[in-house]
Amino acid sequence: MRTLVAVLVTLQLLSLPAAAQQAAPAASTEEAWRIVRPPQSSLVLARDGTLIGEIGKEWRTNVAIATLPKYVPQAFVAVEDRRFYEHDGVDLVGIASAIKDNILGGSRGASTITQQLVGNMHPEIIDRRDRSLSRKLREQSAAREMEKHYTKAQILEAYLNQISFGRGYFGIESAARHYFGKPAARLSIAEAASLAALPKGPAIYDPVRYPDRNRNRRDAIIGLMADQGYVTAEQAKAARKEPLKTAPEMGMSVAAPYFVDAVRGQLERAGVPVSSGGYTVITTLDPSLQRQATTALIDGTAAVEARAGYRHETFAKKKKGSTDYLQGAIVSMEPASGDVRALVGGRNYQESQFNRAINAVRQPGSTFKPIVYARALMDSLPPNAHIADEPLEITYDATVYRPRNADGEFLGPLTLREALARSRNPVAVRLWETYGADSVIALAQRMGLSSPIAPYPSSAIGASVVRPIDLVAAFTAFANLGAPVEPRFVVSVFDAAGRAVFGQPVRTLPVAMDSAVAYVTLALMREAVESGTATSVRRYLPASIPIAGKTGTTDDNSDVWFVGVTPHLVTGVWLGFDRPKSIASGAAGGTFAAPIFGQMMARWGGLSSEPWVAPSNVVVVELDKTTGDIAEDSLPTDRRYTEYFIAGTEPPALRIDARRLFRHGPLIGF
Repeated sequence: MRTLVAVLVTLQLLSLPAAAQQAAPAASTEEAWRIVRPPQSSLVLARDGTLIGEIGKEWRTNVAIATLPKYVPQAFVAVEDRRFYEHDGVDLVGIASAIKDNILGGSRGASTITQQLVGNMHPEIIDRRDRSLSRKLREQSAAREMEKHYTKAQILEAYLNQISFGRGYFGIESAARHYFGKPAARLSIAEAASLAALPKGPAIYDPVRYPDRNRNRRDAIIGLMADQGYVTAEQAKAARKEPLKTAPEMGMSVAAPYFVDAVRGQLERAGVPVSSGGYTVITTLDPSLQRQATTALIDGTAAVEARAGYRHETFAKKKKGSTDYLQGAIVSMEPASGDVRALVGGRNYQESQFNRAINAVRQPGSTFKPIVYARALMDSLPPNAHIADEPLEITYDATVYRPRNADGEFLGPLTLREALARSRNPVAVRLWETYGADSVIALAQRMGLSSPIAPYPSSAIGASVVRPIDLVAAFTAFANLGAPVEPRFVVSVFDAAGRAVFGQPVRTLPVAMDSAVAYVTLALMREAVESGTATSVRRYLPASIPIAGKTGTTDDNSDVWFVGVTPHLVTGVWLGFDRPKSIASGAAGGTFAAPIFGQMMARWGGLSSEPWVAPSNVVVVELDKTTGDIAEDSLPTDRRYTEYFIAGTEPPALRIDARRLFRHGPLIGF
């Protein structure tokens, strides 16, 4: 038999060009036989400890072969190298069979597991794409040398941890985690065979994309395992009957690639080399909320594209490679801690990795107005004060600025409550002019907006650009009744040995405004949800859930926004194009962005009916809707409304008769 093998090998060599024969022995293996530790990835976990992603060029987590069921490595031996335990790194019998098949018109490889490992572990030395005899001889030499220095178990362990399983997954642990949602130690016989099907062609036998192909090859491998005595006939029969069931979301609790990118960038800037691998990162993400944010953004943008008269390229009918369709972003933060609990940076990460939630700079439109109103309240302007919604001309830098309203109308004198709820532009500009651009800008900066705000009156209605995450963080000052917080993505990081190497503490910024100012501003923003531009939110969420918010739409309808504030969550939604252009005629934050917020929160179901607690220096008064006077006892309920005043700005009569403040009982909050 050995004589026949030698003859066949000689025939193979003689069939190659003379130049290849001469070149073959000359190249050095340069210690390609050494087993080296392959790069690891870092695991990124949600706040509940579930996996949401990995960081690293190759997603890989090394495992010891001793921790695996015996049938896991046996599945690979059965299909890739049945004489693995018999040869010295090169399978001469396999080579002979391959030559015979080639002579008869068939096609079969003869590389052993050891040879595959050499090529995969040292591609810079042994390039397996090279089909030359020189490469084959160098690979065989390195494989034989490897077998002299390492045991079969060490070689097989290195192989299982090294090879590619497609989709950027390397090694058996990563493949088991992402295809079947479990560690490799818990794989069944059928699942082990499914993974053993992949080294021959990860893209061809992908169990998610081509389940039938994978199942057929899996069953053939199970047959080989039975033939070679690795499993019994009964085990093989049961394994073939097992349905091929891959894990949802590729083994992760939720897809959050934009969030994971943000985590990687933040940690690398902090000097934690997570891309080098081996770390475990605990983050602030809430998988349930993230899932609903992603779904709501996808559904909401698709609904905009489906509207009658929509004229732009749609996601469903986009040109190949194009991202010139409507985009969006969502950021949801916990105001007490700054924890970013959900973040979506675009509609499709595979097509565009640009994170619009963090890196886009866009005009906020009227979502900036609550900051202007808060500044006016700080200067003792009461919320029932009347400000003119009338034509206005302001000259600056030789330019005449005339703010207009989206509906093209002017409604005359309005209270602050009415003006903010209806988002009247001239009112915001008048407040900006009255209380000073510098003072409004200073307040915005104290709230955490770091991007430059131009000292022009148009900035009062959101002409200066902001980043979505910064705007949401600024609104935590309202939710926290005065003190904003910085966004937090990472709770802690542990190295491979389990040692804590990084932790991001909660960082509360200095108080930006008095608690009463924040509370009254929230009361005004709540009117926008109950009767103003954001009433679409109430189609999804009941009145028992306290929600304050503000819509925003730029003059040319190129950006639409909604920022919703609850006691325990602040969420911003933005829609627009990467290259700004009008979304549609009549586009508005209340009709496009606010419904996305409502759908997201309704599907999540995690909002509480717990109200904000009114600070002691807030005075609560019932007023007459028609006259604005203090409501008399005889006034019908439908003509009453509750107003909130910073102590000292309430109607003068109440400063004398304090008993009227609580005629209808104490108020905890709204």
